[in-house]
Amino acid sequence: MRMIRGLWRWRHNPLRRKTDVVESYAALIAALIILLAAPAVGWATGSLAQGALVKAAREQRAERHLISATVVKVLPHPPIDSDPETATASDAHRRVFAQWTGPDGSRHEGALGTHPGADPGERFHLWTDGHGRPMGRPLDTATATTHAVLAGIGAGAATAGLVDGARRLVVWRLMRRRYAQWDIAWERAGQDWGRADADS
Repeated sequence: MRMIRGLWRWRHNPLRRKTDVVESYAALIAALIILLAAPAVGWATGSLAQGALVKAAREQRAERHLISATVVKVLPHPPIDSDPETATASDAHRRVFAQWTGPDGSRHEGALGTHPGADPGERFHLWTDGHGRPMGRPLDTATATTHAVLAGIGAGAATAGLVDGARRLVVWRLMRRRYAQWDIAWERAGQDWGRADADS
């Protein structure tokens, strides 16, 4: 609102320059684009990301299967790092040698990570593909929505930053033009500077 009032005051100000008007309109246009276009871009990006991620989550749930594996033996684990800043997520898991049967009936065995208290003979859940190969947990809808929201916010912020960058570039070029005009004006004034009859 203050920007609009400022533009209105500049309309008939005898001291205004063309560059002042251009700068004011550039600021107004940039503000309108940021207020209108940035949310629209963010919403569109978030919607597209949501659709793509939900589709990927649906495909993953269809392709991955939750089965049970049996711990055969616990594998040696390197010493847990006592420094919380350098400890990794793997310190909270126990490496075991396990056996499991895939959804297609194929038998498998290998080293896997499970909860710290796993003991031989214990059964635990494992995500695999249709052939029994271990896979990560499929993407859930809540995670997909969170990623889509973050993508939308990022796209909106990037749009706003791009528009503001363009406005700053316009202002920079206007300032260069003003300095050039001032140099010309000072050069003209310098010819008569200090003369008593300069205004006569």
